[in-house]
Amino acid sequence: MTYISNKKKLLEEINFNQIGVSFKGSGSYVPDQILTNQKISQKVDTSDEWIKSRTGISERRISNLGDNVTEMGYKAALTAIEMANWDIETVDLILLATSTPHDLFGSAPSIQAKLGANNAVAFDLTAACSGFLFALITASQFLKGGSFKRVIVIGADQLSSFVDWNDRRSCILFGDGAGALAIEATNEYDNFIGFDMSTDGKRGSFLNLPSKNNKEKIIDNIDFSSGGFSPIQMNGQEVYKFAVREVPLILDKLFRKTKYSSEDVNWLVLHQANQRILDSVGDKLKIPKEKILSNLEKFGNTSAATIPLMMDEAIRNNRIRQNDIIATSGFGAGLSWGAALIKWG
Repeated sequence: MTYISNKKKLLEEINFNQIGVSFKGSGSYVPDQILTNQKISQKVDTSDEWIKSRTGISERRISNLGDNVTEMGYKAALTAIEMANWDIETVDLILLATSTPHDLFGSAPSIQAKLGANNAVAFDLTAACSGFLFALITASQFLKGGSFKRVIVIGADQLSSFVDWNDRRSCILFGDGAGALAIEATNEYDNFIGFDMSTDGKRGSFLNLPSKNNKEKIIDNIDFSSGGFSPIQMNGQEVYKFAVREVPLILDKLFRKTKYSSEDVNWLVLHQANQRILDSVGDKLKIPKEKILSNLEKFGNTSAATIPLMMDEAIRNNRIRQNDIIATSGFGAGLSWGAALIKWG
């Protein structure tokens, strides 16, 4: 009865003809294990100087047996809910952006159960490094459509499980972690200003995590492909060229569509893939370096977790403040990319 009365009260507060989105909380979690560039250089032929000069990364977090996407996502979501000061029973939807679920059938339901969010629908969304942004956009549309009142959007990935640790070109890039945002519907204003999304499957081979498809027999002449995945495969040069071209274009398009400009932006929060990409995008949009948020040095590329992980850090150290305008873009496997313009609060 408590949930029903709380839910009814929340819904009565909304004018369904004018629903906006409000950002109420953030959270994050990273594993304790730290893998530095120096330690990687003991495994493969590389060096701290080489890695930092080409990527901006100094260290990354690696999950141990106690960490997985469900556990990391749960901890990030819990801290976001605590910041929002929500009754857990009023959460309607949990969206988990991940490409490395703890359970291939979906990890979001397990997070729902661990949180005790018994009244929430929960499901996974897979779009690799674009995943969190795509999930955030999806959640905003559910809220604006009046279907839900309160949503937890999580980005979590455990890429260390799918890295070839003998490939010095790719093993230096990736780490594990999770981040989350708590967002809700409101009829007072709309802080989800606009978005754009794009996909080019023709370039999908530049970055993927393919299945192994090992051929085995069930009986007689009946074959099947056994489950399993190959390590992450990436054409780094092509992914770099894709990002530095497409991300500024989609952000510029979004600015024009929403009648904002790069000068209106307080913070640029990009998917944390490579510091050179962040710098190049900022230069093309004429956004000063001091407005480009980066924690790539500490965490590397955590795929769907990078944007909420960065946002939570900046919110908790008071860089991102109430009513700040944030331009954000996710880009990567698929190939897929997108952008959103939001106001914090």
